[in-house]
Amino acid sequence: MKILVLPGDGIGPEIVAQAKKVLNKLASEGMPIELSEAPLGGAAYDQFGSPYPEFTQKLAREADAILLGAVGGPQYDKLERPLRPERGLLAIRKDLNLFANLRPAILYPELANASTLKPEVVSGLDILIVRELTGDIYFGQPRGIRVNDNGEREGFNTMLYAESEIRRIAHVAFQAAQKRNKKVCSIDKSNVLETTEFWKEIVTDVAKEYPDVELSHMLVDNAAMQLVKAPKQFDVMVTGNIFGDILSDEASMLTGSIGMLPSASLDANNKGLYEPSHGSAPDIAGKDVANPLATILSAAMLLRYTFNEEAAAQRIENAVKKVLADGLRTGDIFEEGTTRVGCSAMGDAVVAAL
Repeated sequence: MKILVLPGDGIGPEIVAQAKKVLNKLASEGMPIELSEAPLGGAAYDQFGSPYPEFTQKLAREADAILLGAVGGPQYDKLERPLRPERGLLAIRKDLNLFANLRPAILYPELANASTLKPEVVSGLDILIVRELTGDIYFGQPRGIRVNDNGEREGFNTMLYAESEIRRIAHVAFQAAQKRNKKVCSIDKSNVLETTEFWKEIVTDVAKEYPDVELSHMLVDNAAMQLVKAPKQFDVMVTGNIFGDILSDEASMLTGSIGMLPSASLDANNKGLYEPSHGSAPDIAGKDVANPLATILSAAMLLRYTFNEEAAAQRIENAVKKVLADGLRTGDIFEEGTTRVGCSAMGDAVVAAL
């Protein structure tokens, strides 16, 4: 089980270190885990002058799965766009054809009060957002900044989806729903954007292959509202790259903290890049206060989706539930009556619970 670890920037190295503790614990019990490490993002630029250098690219292509911390930091904001840390993340997704992004938003009972919404609105929340990851306006060409015919500067991007791209992400969503509550809600802006009108047409066609799954459609602005108003109506949500980016971050806050949300980005053969949904949080980097649970839960997803090790994945998830039930909290989810711990101590607690 060849796993490439990309610590990244900011709090990345701290949170990844805790997930490595968990994987090393499983390895010590006989699971054939082989870890290697490489830079990505700002750390890669500092070392190699590129956010996704050939050294990292070679190891990424050879690995069975990849565990990533986070990339980015204000010190890189003045770099030319192709050299910025975030371009490394986009590049590895494109290079490995990681087209399916899975982001579960699950509210643990112990954190019901940590959500900004009323407990009765979010208690029992369990949503899976399936986001297409290698197309849409983030990758469409042409793009850039130019001077128009009137001599005025303008920025432009292209929203673009091929039928095959829509079909394959739709299949991922319907197959995921078959293992859950058998409901898919496809998110679009078909009343305004032809690209998403086409999206809706193709998803509807794919749905015919899954008669056991109920398909509904919702405009993205309404979906954003419904996530706050009545989020438990959703089971699996499937959408394009830009809408998925926004909605999955919104959904993350329903759970009390973005520090609790793992994610998986998969290719057609379930090779995946696994990472927490949050960013690099440079303001708290190096202070041992970051929440490592999303990264640890990402390691659980890695075992589940790439290696089909369901029992090991559930062990990790149950260990996380236990430390929360025991009242341990990092600062982002701390409340009166619980015990505040640091990043490293939280990792140790999860390993002990294993």
